[in-house]
Amino acid sequence: MRITIIGGGNIGTLMAAEMAHNGHSVTVYTKRADKWSKIIKVLQPPNKELMVATLQLVTSSLKEAVSEADLIWVTVPASMFRSLSDDLLPLINDGQYLGIVPGSGGAEFAFYDLIQKGCILFGLQRVHSIARVLEYGHSVFMLGRKTELQLSSIPKSKCDDISAITENLFHIPCRSLPCYLNLTLTPSNPILHTTRLYSMFRNYDNKTIYPHNIRFYEEWDMSSSKSLIEADEELQSFCKILPFNLSAVISLKEHYESDTVEAMTEKIRGINAFKGILSPMKEVSGGWQPDFSSRYFSSDFSYGLKVILEIAKAFDFPMPKLSSIWNWYKKLYSAPKK
Repeated sequence: MRITIIGGGNIGTLMAAEMAHNGHSVTVYTKRADKWSKIIKVLQPPNKELMVATLQLVTSSLKEAVSEADLIWVTVPASMFRSLSDDLLPLINDGQYLGIVPGSGGAEFAFYDLIQKGCILFGLQRVHSIARVLEYGHSVFMLGRKTELQLSSIPKSKCDDISAITENLFHIPCRSLPCYLNLTLTPSNPILHTTRLYSMFRNYDNKTIYPHNIRFYEEWDMSSSKSLIEADEELQSFCKILPFNLSAVISLKEHYESDTVEAMTEKIRGINAFKGILSPMKEVSGGWQPDFSSRYFSSDFSYGLKVILEIAKAFDFPMPKLSSIWNWYKKLYSAPKK
């Protein structure tokens, strides 16, 4: 297949390398095309080489990237969805496949005009693997590869066909989900990241300086687990009242096999694929502060948590825990920065 990957970050780099290695013609679209090599190495820590792949093209021209693509994968942050949709609108053809990884973040709303034009939108519920770029445009680590993928599409009638294609591309079994809301409401980054950041920086006053960059998962604490479980339970209660089949919106307590605050804390701290991941912080004079430009903030709150809250609002369903986290973020983000 002729495949285009939009986005040259962690997951985009890994997907491009894997699909090229599996024999497909892969183009990567990135604004930093000049920093890329066509030869991409995929590694396993510490430095075990898993594969070397050759890309067909790396370009900073969106038109060149998508004009002849059989399948387009979008791996950019959700905060970029709307502008990307506008840029793609004159370039996408009726019947062209557009996949979002992961498929949450309000993709079905951001890419609405493309759907109306006849584009087939689909998304993965979660990424197929944790990925970490080693050298930008040259090498990437593959960590914690999934044993199963879940996918949904708009229109729903295309879901089984796309699942079969996706299964072949990743060489991982892929299951079709009942409707796209199973992606939108999945308590992955919109709950996992936001509750953790809330717990970490709840008392931040826009001038506090932290002595080090906190390890996001390895230093996970009881407070983070408590917020996570409360938010997850609130979301699960909402899903139960909706008139849709949301059986694939699995609770994080089930996903992580941890029913208590203590068990959740121990579980998340011990996940090997999460080790070494730092928090979205920037170095300043004397230490570290939150980096509000990070996608953990810019995407997971406004295009993750907020999307869930707006859907709940449409059904007049109160979500006090998620609302308190959103209101904290809104107040913190709008406050004057020191």
